[in-house]
Amino acid sequence: MPILLSGRKIELNIPLLSAAMVVFTYAISDFGIPKVIGGNFNMLATDIFKLVIGQQDFSKGAVVGIILLLPVAVTYVADWWVQKRQSALLSARSVPYVPRRSPGFDWAMTAYCVAIALTLLAVLGMAVYASFIKLWPYNFSMSLDHYRMGLVEAGIFGAYVNSVTLGFWCATLGAAFIFGVAYLLEKTRGLDTWRAFMRLMVVLPMGVPGMVLGLGYIFFFVEASNPLHFIYGSMAILVVNTVVHYYTSSHLTAVTALKQIDNEFEYVSASLKVPFWRTFFRVTVPVCMPAMLDVSRYLFVNAMTTVSAVVFLYSPRTTLASVAIVNLDEAGDIGAAAAMATLIVVTSSFVCLVYYFLQAWLDRRTQSWRNA
Repeated sequence: MPILLSGRKIELNIPLLSAAMVVFTYAISDFGIPKVIGGNFNMLATDIFKLVIGQQDFSKGAVVGIILLLPVAVTYVADWWVQKRQSALLSARSVPYVPRRSPGFDWAMTAYCVAIALTLLAVLGMAVYASFIKLWPYNFSMSLDHYRMGLVEAGIFGAYVNSVTLGFWCATLGAAFIFGVAYLLEKTRGLDTWRAFMRLMVVLPMGVPGMVLGLGYIFFFVEASNPLHFIYGSMAILVVNTVVHYYTSSHLTAVTALKQIDNEFEYVSASLKVPFWRTFFRVTVPVCMPAMLDVSRYLFVNAMTTVSAVVFLYSPRTTLASVAIVNLDEAGDIGAAAAMATLIVVTSSFVCLVYYFLQAWLDRRTQSWRNA
């Protein structure tokens, strides 16, 4: 969207603004990283954990959590502003945009991406290396003791299985639910007065730290008179909490894909008396399949790594790998914590590879129109 500044026309990058807002909100509400490597730097999310777990002061923890809700208003205004300026990319007469080749720029951006990737791999590589070290940092001989004794024989390996189970349900049921809600909001008519409220609700989780979500779920589901009390302490509450925690980014991804489809398709289908569900499965789902896979993959990876959203909700039967890493680190068992982290990274990488091949196969079957 062009704007005028000092007589000059500047192109405002709306996706970049949305990404900056997401990064800012997640940074101030993150718990896992400050908890493990934060040192003496106090963060609001870790203070909530200390107040609730250390001092059992739920009231003060809730007050600190409310402070972290302030970015929600800014996030909602930014999302509303972006939504008003987005236009449909795919119309009945459109063709895909193919950018021109620019060897110098392409190689520079490739070098930049490679440098970032190598930095991330170096950090992950140190965790993998530490998982095979017998006693860090005193005995650097290689050993599998942390996998055999620290995880399997100690009974902690079940937490890894629970995390994979959580990721599976989030990536399937959670992704389907999110896309369905996005479709109802963007491609159906009626109840206009409720749509603004619903859009606020789907943006709300972006600014709500996982610690606050966990506290809220405890207060809501722990009451025995609640009809939904039966899911408390089960895998179901972890699935619901994780999907809600990462709902906003997934919803925005689905909405962006849906906005690329001109509403003309729905209007033509309605004029021909074609059921909406047939248009949904014949047109909307195939066109949006890449975005749906991105949402599914995003939910799986985050379900494997989430800590803050579930740290108050797990039971002895549903302990997760990410929570086990925090507990092992607090106990000083760095080797076993690194081993569990390695299992998470390997599993997430394998699943991402499966998604890559699945998307390549689906692209050949459902995205041939992009090359027409």
